[in-house]
Amino acid sequence: MSFLLESIKQSKPHLYRAFSLIEDGEQHLNRIIELDRYWERLKQPVQRVILPSSDLPKDAVISGEYDLIYAGGTLSLLHAAVMAGRYGRKVMIFDRQRPAKSTRDWNISRNELLKLSAIGLFTEGEIDSLIVRQYKNGWVEFYQPDGSQKRLVIENVLDCAVDADKLLGLAQEKLQAVSGSTIIAESTFLCCYQCDDHVVVKMEDRQGTLFYYKARLLVDVMGVLSPIAMQLNEGKPHTHVCPTVGTIASGFEDVDFDTGEILATTGPASIIQGRGRQLIWEGFPAEGTKYITYLFFYDEADSLNDKSLLALFETYFKTLSEYKKPGADFVIHRPVYGIIPAYCHDGFDRTREIADDHIILFGDAASLASPLTFCGFGSMVRNLEHLTRDLDQALCDNKLSKKHLEKISAYEPNVASMANLMKYMCFNAATDEPNFVNDLMNEVMIVLDELPQHYRQVMFRDEMKIEELAIVMLRLGWRYPKVLMATWEKLGIQGSLGFLKNLAGWALSPVR
Repeated sequence: MSFLLESIKQSKPHLYRAFSLIEDGEQHLNRIIELDRYWERLKQPVQRVILPSSDLPKDAVISGEYDLIYAGGTLSLLHAAVMAGRYGRKVMIFDRQRPAKSTRDWNISRNELLKLSAIGLFTEGEIDSLIVRQYKNGWVEFYQPDGSQKRLVIENVLDCAVDADKLLGLAQEKLQAVSGSTIIAESTFLCCYQCDDHVVVKMEDRQGTLFYYKARLLVDVMGVLSPIAMQLNEGKPHTHVCPTVGTIASGFEDVDFDTGEILATTGPASIIQGRGRQLIWEGFPAEGTKYITYLFFYDEADSLNDKSLLALFETYFKTLSEYKKPGADFVIHRPVYGIIPAYCHDGFDRTREIADDHIILFGDAASLASPLTFCGFGSMVRNLEHLTRDLDQALCDNKLSKKHLEKISAYEPNVASMANLMKYMCFNAATDEPNFVNDLMNEVMIVLDELPQHYRQVMFRDEMKIEELAIVMLRLGWRYPKVLMATWEKLGIQGSLGFLKNLAGWALSPVR
């Protein structure tokens, strides 16, 4: 048994037993510990990783030159494959782990996934091969002590389970088929040097050897741990987070393989020593007899709650039977985990920094996705066409300064406004009754159930129009007046004004 696993045997016994039986359990544990360092980094001085050209060592040897260098090897593969295959750009991807490997699996609707066919990345047949299961429908349900909760059934929302590694692997094959493309594994980003017409990226391999590469543009797709995002946003790259853990497993006793469980709670908030979290489950059938279960919660990035993935995994394994009961042949195939970031914009438009001269951020590094349903993968898929087209045009026009690059983003005014609703799902032990989140969300489900099917679909696909949101909010206020006090407690004056700014920006946006 490895020392790393042995080190958690006493403090995390449920996690220890589970990971001891998982292939590459130690490797996953190491990555989880790496992700958990994020919480300490938020408290430390910001590391400067974007440096002036004058700091570039005089003896630095450039090992290669590219149009685009991507730091991070997951969602970057989709963008890079289009830039290389469709636009003929010379690209390089490097990752500190192995590229084309995800720590999470993805759910999306088939119509959304077909956007990857429309842009020419995959054929429709290839897309169908990536879908390991499609459900009849899904549902959302929030716990009520007397069992009166409304189960809201939804069709055509997150109803396709996608093999993330197969999708990324196929994108990698497309990229490698383009001459001049380079993919480098097990190399870590250290810093970059901004020059007048390019950027030099400094990286280090597992042996400690340093390399320097030159590019017209550095694309940061390093996710929630991005040091570039940390620097550009002065140590506050996210306002809210959603720590998430789970497994891909088989052998549950009570699984419906025709239905996705989009959001589900099994009890009130968990309150410990004056702190609290409303734990939420998700369950999605996968390939064959496999079933994916997630446990997560929404929280402010700077709250005092324990947001470590290690602690959440211990809770997951300890309480899994309350959600899905493992049977005698229960087997864990792979753990899934991550920190889903969120950013609430205090303005009429995007207020988060997502670019600098010759540097642009995509995916979780940019934190422009919805933390409620679609997250980084869905945001990348729906915005990929214009993110690649607009970036190619910027390269053609040599408009690679911050003021030009920051206009190329996945920011959507409706998504930015809807992100404010996540604040209501952040439990606060100082102001909220234990079942507050469940009570409020149950009322939302009742309101949506009384409206045409269209409303529930667009809300959970992040496609709601402002007038549709207004109808839902007015009906909710009429049914559940407590939401007015909750708004004051959750948003306050500054947050309420920020929400109004978001709504005004949405109303005036040309993409309403």
